[in-house]
Formats: sequence, C-alpha cells, structure tokens
Amino acid sequence: MRRKILVITVGVSLLSTGITLHAQHDPGPRAGAASAGGAYSSLSANEQTLFSDALQVFMEVDSVSGAINGESGKGLGPTFNGNSCAMCHAQPTIGGSSPGMASPQNPVPNPQVALATLDGASNAVPSFITANGPVREARFMRISNQRGAALDGGVHGLYTIAGRSDAVGCTLAQPDFGTQLANHNVIFRIPTPIFGLGFVEATPDAVLAANLAANRAAKSALGIGGILNTSGNDGTVTRFGWKAQNKSVLIFSGEAYNVEQGVSNEAFMSERSAVPGCVFNTSPEDATNMVNGSGNSVGTASEMSSDVVNFANFIRLSAPATPATMSSSAASGATAFTAVGCALCHSSTLTTGPSRYTGMSNAAYHPYSDFALHHMGSGLSDGVNQGAAGPDQFRTAPLWGVGQRLYFLHDGRTSDLLQAIRAHTGNGSEANAVINRFNKLSPSQVQNLLNFLRAL
Repeated sequence: MRRKILVITVGVSLLSTGITLHAQHDPGPRAGAASAGGAYSSLSANEQTLFSDALQVFMEVDSVSGAINGESGKGLGPTFNGNSCAMCHAQPTIGGSSPGMASPQNPVPNPQVALATLDGASNAVPSFITANGPVREARFMRISNQRGAALDGGVHGLYTIAGRSDAVGCTLAQPDFGTQLANHNVIFRIPTPIFGLGFVEATPDAVLAANLAANRAAKSALGIGGILNTSGNDGTVTRFGWKAQNKSVLIFSGEAYNVEQGVSNEAFMSERSAVPGCVFNTSPEDATNMVNGSGNSVGTASEMSSDVVNFANFIRLSAPATPATMSSSAASGATAFTAVGCALCHSSTLTTGPSRYTGMSNAAYHPYSDFALHHMGSGLSDGVNQGAAGPDQFRTAPLWGVGQRLYFLHDGRTSDLLQAIRAHTGNGSEANAVINRFNKLSPSQVQNLLNFLRAL
C-alpha cells in the first residue's frame, strides 16, 4: 500500500510542476489560411491573367462527352481515378495534395468514394479507398503473381465508365483489386503538390548537379549517395513525379490527364483501355482549340490552348508555399534538421536560370529537396522502375508546404510526420545514419524539429 501511495504522490508532484508526461508528437496540419494557391507575385498583368484562366481549366470537371450539367469537360474514361485535377490536388487549396477530413482549411471526405457511382456508374469502392483516407492511384508490380512474371508498374484505373448515363453500352469491368491485394501485387501513390514547380522547371541541370555534388564528404560519411534521373532521349535531368520520371510540367500534366482521368491528349495520344463499346470520342480528346463552343474563332491564349497546356501554365506560374513565421521552437528545429543531416538531401535553397516569366529568372527558392533519387531501402520499396529509378529509389520529397499536408510518403501510409521520418530507415536506405542521429535527439529537440516542419 505504501508503494502505491508513493507512486500517486510522485504523479501529483509531476503534474503540479507542469512537467509534460507525453512524448513528442506531430502537431498536425497547420491551421489558418492556405499558404499557397495564387500566382507568383512578380508576374506581369498578362501572365497573371493567363494563370487565372488556366486555374479555371484546372478546376474543370470531366464527363465522357462533356454533355452532363456541371461536368462540361470531355473525355473521361474508359478507366479513371478522378474526374478533375482539382479533385485530387486540393489541400490546403487547389494545386495542393490529397484532401481529407483532417484539413483545417477544407475538411472533406475522400472524393473517390462518391466518384465510384457518380452518374450511374456501377463501380465498387476498393478496400484501400476510404472516406477518411487519401486519394490514391493503384499500380501492379507484376503482370501476374506467377514466378518469373513480367514486371508491370503501370497504373490500373480504380473505376470504369460502365453504367454511367453517358456511356451506354460500355461493359468494361474494374480490375480485380481483391485478388491482386491478396497476392501482394498492389502499390499506391498519392498526389504530389504542384505549387511553385515553375521554379523547379527553370532550374538548370548544372545547378542540380552541383547541388548534389556539394558536401560530398559529409554525405558519404553518412552513406548518402544519390543520382539525378535523366531522359532516355536526350540525357537531360528529369525532376517531376515521385521518382523524378517526368521531364517537364507539360509532360507531367499530359500523363496525369491520360492516366488519372482517361483523357487522350496531344502529349499522350492513345486512349487507355480502349475496348469496343467504351470509346465515345475522337482522339485526341483534348487538343488545341481553333474555334470556341459557338463556332467562332477563339481569342485568348487560354481559350486556344489545350487543357494540358492550361494545366502546365497554372502549375508553372503558381507561387511556392509561404512558410509561417518561425517560433523559437521551430527555429531551433531548423538547426536540428541541419545538424542531423536531413538538409543534405532536403536542400533548402536552389536558384533558377533565365526564365521567360517575369521575376522568375535567377531567383532563389526554397524547396527543401535536391530533386535527386535516393535508395530508401526495403521498407519503402514499391517494386516499380521508372526511368533510372529502381524499386527503392525515390526523388527527395520537397518539403515546402509540408506544414499543411495531411498524408505522407509516396503511398499515403501515414498522417504522422514522426512516423514518416522514422519510415526512412530500412535495409539499404541511404537515410539510416541520419535517422540514427535523429533518434538520439532529446524529446524536446524532436518536438522542435516537428514544429519546424509544420511551419514550412
């Protein structure tokens, strides 16, 4: 009995002195207004108009033939994961990452759930798509589960247009996700934020190469290597996507339009899953416009441009996310971030080269990424090759705007920054030594570092 009383007394003493009894924790997505979403501030009036017009196209909702009220975009399907760019790139505002119920700015359930049966579609919601979970795409690692089966790696659309009121006669079935999940053959990707990518596009290859070569001794001492992914056509650096597989925001946009919404376009001409009975439009469904809906010649650059060109203009003219004012804790966390070695890959500052857009030439920006590929080990390996990137290689995820994101890592497996950091360890990971250093920080130092990240 005396021992129990002593424990209670000590507990009361700790509480009365204000000493915290819980461990460090992710403070969660930052509240307040969205830290991004507008045009870059130095753009000319004409460039800002181009951005605004392109934003409207980015928000367009697609149906099969563009004839459904409120769904005026044309070309959805035959398979698709979303019906609008803004559906997936939504947090903390249009152009961001996956939406979700935990958003302080716009709490909404995963829109992919309602999308399954929109306009009469007959899809079942896969088990990995939940109201409280992230927007996801699914890829199969292998063509089949047989030993020696060829690699797949491609996106398999969650849904088909079968059953929709504007797709009469289409009977295309969904992929058998249940069997593929049971065979451990499915991996996921979540949307990447696209704010500020015009600066990334305008960064010369030589700048990226020099940044990767910087601090080489310090990197080598911690087991950090890294390579830049490159185009198989001209050997230049590719930098967009989870594995830095895409060369430009135009290619990034064209691929996403084709893969995520099923819309053929001037960058990706072929309709995906174009089975008989499920093709309702001529190809490419998205193309340069010579006349408007009334049959008159188009006037503005945005009206003439294809959707894909408008998407790219919205992306490249958007401003980077603005960090919050740093608290003393967050400022200390920035010091710890550098001290343990995080900044060796998450480079804080890069500089653009000459740019045709006002104020974007020779400009310093702060992505917290080297845009290089690094081996992340067995724990994060996804079994997919893209360009020079192997199964466990990923582009260093840019951290600008991370303070208002809801889901982390390529597959959205966690909403907790602390868990995401610790998931960087694994057999063969270049981050192992850095995470070992991180794990030796005091609880208060860890909390400071988390507060720093949530201020970005």
